[in-house]
Amino acid sequence: MDTGDVFDPNCPTRVVLDRIGDKWSALVLLCLDGGPMRFTQLRTRIGGVTPKVLTQTLRAMEQDGLVTREVFAEVPPRVEYTLTELGRSLHGPISVVADWAERNVAEIMRCREKFS
Repeated sequence: MDTGDVFDPNCPTRVVLDRIGDKWSALVLLCLDGGPMRFTQLRTRIGGVTPKVLTQTLRAMEQDGLVTREVFAEVPPRVEYTLTELGRSLHGPISVVADWAERNVAEIMRCREKFS
């Protein structure tokens, strides 16, 4: 299958939407646009993510072909994460959504307050 149908409940496209709709995956993707980063650098930059959740997110993104994990034979071992070509192709759409969120956060919060 070359293309999917997001409206077909049996289409794996929905799995892809789950990945790119996950806030931690989006934040990792945005962080790695500047180049390779180590785990602690990612965790510090993202803020608020637990080591367990970041590890799970990075593993899932690696399985999905969005990031690569490179281990350097040093003492102590150094591990870096980098966007793949597929991951880089997703950066544009995710950055547009992130920009939209930053521009509209005040309005969204005002709307939420109406329901409090």
